[in-house]
Amino acid sequence: MARLPAATPLAALLFLCVLSACRAAGSGGSNPSAVVLPVSKDAAATQQYVTGFRQRTPLVPVQAVLDLAGATLWVDCDAGYASSTYRRVPCGSKPCRLSRSAACATSCSGPPSPSCLNDTCGGFPGNTVTHVSTGGNIITDVLALPTTFRPAPGPLATAPAFLFTCGSTFLTEGLAAGAAGMASLSRARFALPTQLAATFRFSRRFALCLPPAGAAGVVVFGDAPYAFQPGFVLSNASLIYTPLLVNPVSTAGVSTKGDKSDEYFVGVTGIKVNGRAVPLNATLLAIDKQGVGGTKLSTVAPYTVLETSIHKAVTDAFAAETAMIPRAAPVAPFKLCYDGSKVGSTRVGPAVPTIELVLGSEAASWVVFGANSMVATKGGALCLGVVDGGRAPRTSVVIGGHMMEDNLLEFDLEASRLGFSSSLLFRRTNCNNFHLG
Repeated sequence: MARLPAATPLAALLFLCVLSACRAAGSGGSNPSAVVLPVSKDAAATQQYVTGFRQRTPLVPVQAVLDLAGATLWVDCDAGYASSTYRRVPCGSKPCRLSRSAACATSCSGPPSPSCLNDTCGGFPGNTVTHVSTGGNIITDVLALPTTFRPAPGPLATAPAFLFTCGSTFLTEGLAAGAAGMASLSRARFALPTQLAATFRFSRRFALCLPPAGAAGVVVFGDAPYAFQPGFVLSNASLIYTPLLVNPVSTAGVSTKGDKSDEYFVGVTGIKVNGRAVPLNATLLAIDKQGVGGTKLSTVAPYTVLETSIHKAVTDAFAAETAMIPRAAPVAPFKLCYDGSKVGSTRVGPAVPTIELVLGSEAASWVVFGANSMVATKGGALCLGVVDGGRAPRTSVVIGGHMMEDNLLEFDLEASRLGFSSSLLFRRTNCNNFHLG
């Protein structure tokens, strides 16, 4: 297929599955109340969040980069995809229509394989890191996910005909080492949250708990308590909720006129540093009729990205509140850095002023502490982890992965709302301590 311009392996325990347990889960017949994806952070340059699952017949482990965007799960089907249970999605079929695809593969003359099929619905898998898309067949195959997280993942719940898109090997360029695709967590019809909910008949809801490098995190789909070792349960009443907004214009690499965005936007109306409002051009925080502006969440952006004027206002305000801390030379891509040896520490990270994302009202502020606002560099500098996104970005504020780490985020697609805990470190726990078993 032609290009369309536009991790580190998980710890071994995350792939543990006793064979007998897997078989029992596959033949039990009852639907699970929840399934999970283990998450690790690629400690290399990508800083991506990688998950693992089992797919195909016989089942094989597959790694993919987590993505809050995208239309479907996509995996590389060129590199030896072998399975006795894959099936094509025919052109014009109901799943093809629901995928909003008008493409149809009709000209493959090679031996039949997942990447060479005719009368097959076509999709457009995209690498949202490199912004490269291509065409690929939409097919179904077995997908198996763990139903427990601690002490080890398993037993497995099996989706016998999970729809996904075949990507090409070149599409994996720029992904973490070992990743064979991207796992979409978006609000799209055939992304993991909605498709898993339809398959297992649980709530169309998932919780995301991203880990820092060297720790484990989790994505929980369905209805499960948010329990953390040792014995702490995060109740829904303790989460702060804000509406999930719909951008009226698609933000995908390939889309059709009239498509809405499948990404997750929230209504940030202001930003505070150390409790003081930062003067901003408020029009940039709203989504206009062309789909420009606003605030979205992204797991492929390692750090929070701010439109130039917002970036300057926030960094100036932060600098004014930290005038007594000795500075260090800027370390790319950051503009404001400090001598890390002169910054104190707290339970929630470096002792620096808080940053608040005001969500609609003062009562719904997402308070960001030092662990999520500051980034330690190899040279010993401690930098404010926000990046200048330019003067005319498509989205004014992109909340990146670092700002979400060790925060529990609940994406409730049925109620169209986001629940967030703020830093779990305040509660003397973290994503590595999540317990579902």
